[in-house]
Amino acid sequence: MPLLYYWRPDNHQHDLDFGVGFHLNQGTPRLHDIEVGDNLWAFTRRRDRTFALAMQLVVRAKTHNRAGFRYGPYRLWGDLQHSRYFLLDGQPPLDPILRALSLQVRARSIGQAFQGHAAVRRITAADDELLHAHARGLLSEPRARLIPEERFEALAVAGDHDAVERLLFAEGPGLAAERRSYLYETTVSRARQHTQALRERYGDRCQLCAWCGLDRYQRPLCEAHHLQWLSRGGEDTLDNLVLLCPNHHRAVHAADAVLDFQGLAFVFDPQRREVLREPGHLAG
Repeated sequence: MPLLYYWRPDNHQHDLDFGVGFHLNQGTPRLHDIEVGDNLWAFTRRRDRTFALAMQLVVRAKTHNRAGFRYGPYRLWGDLQHSRYFLLDGQPPLDPILRALSLQVRARSIGQAFQGHAAVRRITAADDELLHAHARGLLSEPRARLIPEERFEALAVAGDHDAVERLLFAEGPGLAAERRSYLYETTVSRARQHTQALRERYGDRCQLCAWCGLDRYQRPLCEAHHLQWLSRGGEDTLDNLVLLCPNHHRAVHAADAVLDFQGLAFVFDPQRREVLREPGHLAG
């Protein structure tokens, strides 16, 4: 079942400035009515007070957040290859399309119809097709870009400030100045500290499979992985990190596997989940 979401303009702008997430959190269980592969469409209000299509999130995973998460317990993750953020400027107003949908909202009540938990609404397959047709030809938002996360993590842990700076600035307009500053100044200084703390806590054992570099090679080889990527707006904090062996770290990035806090399992695809053997600091 496809969904339609009203993205408050201030939240939309903040997310573009501080790292597009290709995910959505909400407090309503309606968010999980959608099926993997379906579309969640997001629209927002522009400065001229007209509405515009902001995002097409093609769902690849449904997960739960940790208890007490400020944005709600339910999360959707988008397929990075097929999800899109749209440039608001220059696109035709979405208002006529919204009025034509099966939601039957009046022109003056569109914003009011998407308040609170009703910010996410179910739509029909015919509605989905109307939004698809409107989205054809729309330009992509240039700031909706992800830095190469795996490479960034490795450079940050190595403490290579110069290489991190080159990587961030080579990415062009995909990150706001504030986000660049955070990633460059704060993350690089914390990365080694957090990785060392995790290695000490778990004895350099992978939280997924218990492989230990110290046992096998007398070297600490497990790596810190950000559950919500830094390029998706995640923070460099211990509660956003897990310790993985090199093989699992590569696999998690390659599959864009995400952690479901309900069961503390990485979701590699709808048929494959791997539970953390050692949940440790993520439990409770």
